[in-house]
Amino acid sequence: MAKDQATAKEEIIVAPLNGQVIRLEDVPDPTFAEKMIGDGLAIMPTDGKVVAPIDGEIVQLFPTKHAIGLQGRSGIEVLIHIGLETVALGGEGFEAHVKQGDHVKVGDPLITFDLDFIKEKAASHVTPIIITNGNDFEVNNKTDEQEVVAGKSAIFQVIEKEAQTTSSKSTSKSTNRPQYSEEAEDIVEAVGGLDNIDAATHCVTRLRFALSDEDKVDKKALEKMGLVKGTFSANGQFQVVIGQGTVDKVYNAMVSEAGVSEASKEDVKAAGGKKQNALQRAIKTLADIFIPILPAIVTAGLLLGLNNILVNPIFSDQSIIEMYPSWAGIADMINIIANTAFTFLPALIGWSAVRQFGGNPLLGIVLGLILVHPALMPASDFAQAVIGGNAPTWNFFGLDINMMGYQGQVLPVLVASWVLAKIEVWLKKHVIDSLQLLVVAPIALLVTGFLSFILIGPITFTIGNWITEGIVAIFDFAPLIGGLIYGALYAPLVITGMHHTFLAVDLQLIGSTGSTFLWPVVALSNIAQGSAVFAMFLAAKDEKLKGLAGTSGISAWLGVTEPAMFGVNLRYKYPFYAAIIGTAIAGAFISVQKVLASSVGVGGIPAFLSIQQSSWVAFFIGMAIVIVVPFVITLIIAKRKMR
Repeated sequence: MAKDQATAKEEIIVAPLNGQVIRLEDVPDPTFAEKMIGDGLAIMPTDGKVVAPIDGEIVQLFPTKHAIGLQGRSGIEVLIHIGLETVALGGEGFEAHVKQGDHVKVGDPLITFDLDFIKEKAASHVTPIIITNGNDFEVNNKTDEQEVVAGKSAIFQVIEKEAQTTSSKSTSKSTNRPQYSEEAEDIVEAVGGLDNIDAATHCVTRLRFALSDEDKVDKKALEKMGLVKGTFSANGQFQVVIGQGTVDKVYNAMVSEAGVSEASKEDVKAAGGKKQNALQRAIKTLADIFIPILPAIVTAGLLLGLNNILVNPIFSDQSIIEMYPSWAGIADMINIIANTAFTFLPALIGWSAVRQFGGNPLLGIVLGLILVHPALMPASDFAQAVIGGNAPTWNFFGLDINMMGYQGQVLPVLVASWVLAKIEVWLKKHVIDSLQLLVVAPIALLVTGFLSFILIGPITFTIGNWITEGIVAIFDFAPLIGGLIYGALYAPLVITGMHHTFLAVDLQLIGSTGSTFLWPVVALSNIAQGSAVFAMFLAAKDEKLKGLAGTSGISAWLGVTEPAMFGVNLRYKYPFYAAIIGTAIAGAFISVQKVLASSVGVGGIPAFLSIQQSSWVAFFIGMAIVIVVPFVITLIIAKRKMR
């Protein structure tokens, strides 16, 4: 598609960023995945430059610079939303090169941003490009390219629809009142009234409420409002999707006419956080620590699976490297590359944890490396050395301190990272600026290092072993019940965010025993959600639902369940319950069969690569259960409900 082919009633949208094309349905945010504000595509950027995708006018530049809106010559309105939940960054990491009212041409620079900072601080750096006036225009000819070039690659075509008979403008009866006054009052009433609103603000696409009681929200009333594109709850906030441009006017009307007090994003975030109890805050902290390092862990799991295929006799009596010795070196290199993330896991956790606790993440890396220093004897060998009476120790003023490493351990580095961050923060407040470089980091690392070897390491290592032994004992005593319960509870845990807690447990199990029996159930849960949503695809008559179900099903089977779970299954409920039933049955079966995973990998169809070869047959039977059972249950119910 050439740019000069565009006419007055159609336009070609070119890529505003360099990067990988992502289907909108695969964006982990329901506002975009469910196309509440419009259709389009998303890009996973490879650098921090945003350029104009069309010739047109800048009609909106959000104060935080994380989103920008343009209007083309045909009237199309394009929204570029850089990253997810980037409004919370308050503009940090973004620089705008245009202002509202400027006219631009394709390829003109709009915004630059610090990609590494966005990756570290935001929920995701994936960037949706949306046509927000979808009532007047439709998106066609989406690109099949995987990689696009900013300002050059055409990503889709927009064509004007036939004239609409209804107007999308506000229908407020009174011309003396601000636009959208009545709609704002209706929204306030639907979310439970002024007394139920602790704080309210907005971003470029949605209203964000911190509510006293979300049970008071009348979701049916909100869904009936033509202005409202969708609603959902996340991170202690109830969010009402309105759309670009209009959301500003609705919010202003809420403040001026409906009596809502104006609040900042931080106010809403803080108000929402107050509703979380200590357990919820702890779980969120764990999630914030482990999510950034998850790609490294999953990648390591996949590579270990590839190595297993090379070194184990799977396809015949001999392994591939036995049949083809020239592959032995390649397999060994793959093994080293794959094992690195697990060998130096404390360094990864130290980086992420210290950053989360407010310290210097580089010191966290050093702390993690200290705990796995080659001079220290690995914990597995140390136990044997103790039995043999030759365990290495330090003499610390008369105390014998174990020279033991903590490879693969989670708790020691988590607690040590918290201590390091608190010491560093305290020193920065009390040491003059000119001496901080010489004092803060050396003292913080030295004190934390001593505490780690003397107290933190031994105590948390013992606690970690207790946790491991307790979980193993439960599944050894009643594997059927353990697998059934874990399989039934995992998907509901995803909704609450508590599933991140079990990632730490999986890593602890792998570090202590060399394998985990929990993660295989997680992999089956993802497949079950995909199977249920595929049944919805087959039964659905609505084309929008069919499209969302099809793409989100593929995503779930490849390990990303959020679009399927939040976009379809939870909305209709019975597909979600069907997936739970299938996972519970399969979880019970593979637990009885003692299916083990050597690592944490991709939770979907490729999951078998992380499963120990001796467990493959049982795991494949479990896969068959979660493919068939949720699909059949969902299809039977859907056929009846969608007549």
